[in-house]
Amino acid sequence: MNPNCNTVLDTAAILVVGDTAWITAYAGTLREQSGATVHSVSTAAAARERLRQTAVDCVVTDYSLPETTGLELVRRVRDTTATLPIILGTADGSETLASEAIEAGVTDYIAVTDQSEAAVTDALRRTEQALREAQRSVTQRERARQFDAIFHDTRSATWVLAPDGALTRVNQAARDMVDADADAVVGDPFWTLPWWPDDSQTSADIRRLVDTARRGEFGHAVVIQDAVTSHRVLELSVQPVTDERGDLVSIIVDSVDITDRVDLERELRRSEELHRVTLNNMTDTVLITDEDGAYTYVCPNVHFIFGYTADEIRELGTIENLLGDDLFDREELAEAGVLKNLETTATDKAGREHTLLVNVREVAIQDGTLLYSCRDITKRKQREQALATLQETARDFLYAETHQEIARHVVDDTPDVLDLDASAVYLFDADDNHLEAAAASPAMRNAHGPLPSVHADGRDLTSHSFVENEALFFEDVHDADRLTNPATDLRSAAYIPLGNHGVFVAGSTDVGAFDDVTRELADLLAATAEAALDRVDRESQLREQDRELQRRNAQLTALNRINGTIREIDQALVQSETREEIDHTVCERLTADGRFQFAWIGTLDGARETVTPQAWAGTDRGYLDSRSFPVSDDGVEPAGRTAATGAVTLVSNVAADLRAAPWRKDAISRDLLSVLSIPLLYNDLSYGVLTVYAETPDAFDETVQTVLAELGETIAAAISASERKRALLTTSMTRLEYAVSDPSFVLTRLAGAADCTLTYDGGVQQTANGNYVFVTVEDAPLDAVVDAAGGLRAVEDVQRIRGGDTGGVLRIQLSEPFLATELADHGAVLRSVSTSRSGTRLIVDVSGGAEVRHVSRFVSERFDDVDLTSKQTREQASEHGFYASVLDRLTDRQLEVVETAYYSGFFESPRKATGEAVADSLDISPQAFYQHIRAAQRKLFAALIDDHTPISTRHTD
Repeated sequence: MNPNCNTVLDTAAILVVGDTAWITAYAGTLREQSGATVHSVSTAAAARERLRQTAVDCVVTDYSLPETTGLELVRRVRDTTATLPIILGTADGSETLASEAIEAGVTDYIAVTDQSEAAVTDALRRTEQALREAQRSVTQRERARQFDAIFHDTRSATWVLAPDGALTRVNQAARDMVDADADAVVGDPFWTLPWWPDDSQTSADIRRLVDTARRGEFGHAVVIQDAVTSHRVLELSVQPVTDERGDLVSIIVDSVDITDRVDLERELRRSEELHRVTLNNMTDTVLITDEDGAYTYVCPNVHFIFGYTADEIRELGTIENLLGDDLFDREELAEAGVLKNLETTATDKAGREHTLLVNVREVAIQDGTLLYSCRDITKRKQREQALATLQETARDFLYAETHQEIARHVVDDTPDVLDLDASAVYLFDADDNHLEAAAASPAMRNAHGPLPSVHADGRDLTSHSFVENEALFFEDVHDADRLTNPATDLRSAAYIPLGNHGVFVAGSTDVGAFDDVTRELADLLAATAEAALDRVDRESQLREQDRELQRRNAQLTALNRINGTIREIDQALVQSETREEIDHTVCERLTADGRFQFAWIGTLDGARETVTPQAWAGTDRGYLDSRSFPVSDDGVEPAGRTAATGAVTLVSNVAADLRAAPWRKDAISRDLLSVLSIPLLYNDLSYGVLTVYAETPDAFDETVQTVLAELGETIAAAISASERKRALLTTSMTRLEYAVSDPSFVLTRLAGAADCTLTYDGGVQQTANGNYVFVTVEDAPLDAVVDAAGGLRAVEDVQRIRGGDTGGVLRIQLSEPFLATELADHGAVLRSVSTSRSGTRLIVDVSGGAEVRHVSRFVSERFDDVDLTSKQTREQASEHGFYASVLDRLTDRQLEVVETAYYSGFFESPRKATGEAVADSLDISPQAFYQHIRAAQRKLFAALIDDHTPISTRHTD
């Protein structure tokens, strides 16, 4: 080896493994004769560790290694890499060892015969050769990977052909281009494949392309492919592939989809044509001049702005004659390259002045160096000025408080916004269904005459625009079918609805006054006015809502006050013991806070002809003494009218009809200006009348009326309760006996249906499920009575307590309150009922504290045909307190069990019903029945023995 020549050894990193003489000589020579990086280790373990830490290009190892062999090291290295060159050398070689080395995967096997320089040089040569082979393998693998990457590129179709042009491989991109099996055409000539149109020209072009590659040359061709999903234009390129000797081994055909490029070129040609058409028709004007301002190009559409033809523009001279001097600074343009939005004015051929925005840029187009693009912004400037005026109008609207004021602003600002003098605003009057001219300009009156009211029926232009909510613009209003004033001098006219508020009308005596800008500004002015009108409505609604809120707050405050008074009255009623306390408490509480000036409660006399005051409070200044209160529903004092009708009587303003009744003068003279009279009714019984007076009119609103009416029911209920309590404490009572022929009574209907005699001797159970009544049946089988009861809607259920074919006891569940319960509300006790085919007999006990006439009136109103046959006054035993104390001790369930057992005959001797039978009728167990009976007996004896002090005690010897 020549140490001065660069070889692959100079840049290689070589790992030398072993410590024998020849391997040591090899490592030393390698360092001396090359620039290789040499890593020397003596053991296999050290070699593997070095391979993990350092990248090396080749491993040279001796066969003889401490504790192992170089052959074993080769196997271990091959477990991790198959490409690293490994050379195994040994001085004790054999064919067997050489075979094992090759099997283990060595790159080269060196049989070392001696340690001479020639042997070491040979080893270095073979090392260099192994490195070169490894590099060639790496290059080949890299080229193969590159080809695979190109071949499998999804963006282009690729075919591989044999030297004769037959297909050998095709990639997926090409497969996706056709609806055919690509594998089925492998081996076919390329120009006959299904990728190409079936025409001789395309086939010949592709065959010539393949022949080009077969000659060793590159070639290109463009093919139009009609694929399944699209129409494509492909550019095919071919390149020959040769081996080391230069022989052709394959042909690669690659395609590029140039459809987009072809389309782009086609669009470009179209764009050029469109550009020429655009220049001829666009409203912007393009001019090109040289440095002296002489025209080199004039856009064909120059007449759009200036009214001149292109030739006339050139005849005017330089561009300064058209756009004026000093349009821009030449040095500033040279620095910036382009100057934009230069505003200037120019006069057209007809003498009209135009405002232009001009862009100037430096160009190099033929002889031209300056390009001017001119845009006419005259209408825009006019629109900007109109919008500025419209903005001022909108600010004026902010301070307007009425529709009329807004209408006047619209008319005043129309000339500045629309450049039209004639305008008017119609506002809609929903009550009359008319559009009224709220504001109109003098020019409108001069051109159109007076503006009458317009009926909103859609027949004329104004009402049609309003009803249909449609803006109407007319070049000449005289052509409109709905024009109702043919004599008008208006020609151009606009009718624009203002929502639900009315219509804005604007016009001119000239035809065609409304261009696009004027229409847009008219719509904006109308929309702004409509928004202002909406704002006024909203603010008006808000003010009304504020007033309503204040009214409701006042009502709520008053309601809180009256509710507070009612709560105080309710609390006082609970504590009141007598009717007198109730009456006085109510009157005093109602007048205590000054809301009501005077209140009194009166009762009806026996003949129900007058109302007699019983309690009063407040200031009446002798009003009750000044007059009587007859019961009548016509023209009398409210207390008498309420007593007659049983309904609330309200007089909101006593002074409203002063001479309608004499009592009004007496009330006004005492400052009693509003009156509310409330009936005291409970269970259809009247306990009198409550009348309240205030010193202001309209003092009793609906809420106060409702609250006081409910208070009347509460007062009546409290009075009824006090009378019942007083009745329980008195020792005298009145027994009333009635003969009833009314067939609507439930027991009368049941006796008639079963053709039997029924007797009620007490015993009403009130539970959550309804009212239960115990009745005794005579002269009929129980089954017949049960069947008859099933046909009555008032009967929910019937249960046999005892008896059989000749009579017995039933417990009947009723769907409505029983007569005994209703009488109890009036302080009376239904002692017995006996009903049969001949009629019904009622016995009612009325305690001395209750009103007998109330009870009699109730019974008379309860039944259609009733006669009082007997009335007796008697003293009753004083055991009511004892009876009440027993009832207080019993639970509802215990009372139900005891009553059922009693009416079943359980307590009779001998017993008519066993405890088990009674328990079964109550749907409870016998154990529960006896527990309830024993508990009731225990409470009864406790009340008898513990709570009663004996009057005397009998002693016997």
